[in-house]
Amino acid sequence: MAEVNVVANATPSKFSKLSSKWSVLRTSPSTLIGGVLLLVIALACILIPWLGHMDGTTTNTANMLLAPSARHPMGTDNVGRDTFTRVLLGGKASLTVGISAAAIAGIIGFIVGLYSAYYSKLGYLLMRVCDGLMAFPAILFAIVFIGAFGESMRSVILSLSIVFIPMVARIVRSATLSNMNENYVQVLTNLGAGSFRILWRNIALNVIGAWIVEVTFVCADAILVEAAMSFIGAGIPQPQASWGNMLYDSRTYIYSAWWMTVFPGLALAFTVFVINMLGDGLREVFDPKSRR
Repeated sequence: MAEVNVVANATPSKFSKLSSKWSVLRTSPSTLIGGVLLLVIALACILIPWLGHMDGTTTNTANMLLAPSARHPMGTDNVGRDTFTRVLLGGKASLTVGISAAAIAGIIGFIVGLYSAYYSKLGYLLMRVCDGLMAFPAILFAIVFIGAFGESMRSVILSLSIVFIPMVARIVRSATLSNMNENYVQVLTNLGAGSFRILWRNIALNVIGAWIVEVTFVCADAILVEAAMSFIGAGIPQPQASWGNMLYDSRTYIYSAWWMTVFPGLALAFTVFVINMLGDGLREVFDPKSRR
């Protein structure tokens, strides 16, 4: 009977922590503004081209390098494609890469971080593999990966996922090691709880906050790295639009057709800013030390 009372007393505290975090989440301006703006950006990039049947690949030499106007709000590029359409389609591609890479790296990194902290021998091996991956610059590793498997969005997503797994794993491992020193872990161990239950029903709930914050920043980093890769011709291949290859196309027209550089550059900067704002807000929610 005493054992049941101990477990019953330990369990509600986890859900009370989650409910308190949700109450803070609703009062966090950075989280709310960042989340709403990111949702608006995503919906605009997905719905507007689809509802308007916009074509961002067909060239039209008669409309080359037209300045912004009512018909072309962001002008046209060097082969007559509408810049507004390509900014939206490029945003869809960049968000797809960022969210997909963050999701894959987040899931694998979460598992690696949990088990590397709980099992010391396994953790030593996993962390050395992570150290080896982190020794390579993200762009260099992605370029080599794409050179081996070909240029495609799938190759970009997989390469960036591999690059960011160690970053997520280290954050989760650090949070897991901190939680393993808590009293509830020792209590559950003394009660005979298995390692799977301790990891996934107790520790995982307490480290998921730090994990969510890190995944948010990984999404922003993945968008930036993909843009840099596309700018040097190693990312999403033409004619598919991405903010990186749009900036690559505009490099020789920066003075004569400023709109080709300004609009995709602003879209990239604003989207990354919004995602970082969301990440900072989530950090305030899940890390009490960062709150004022």
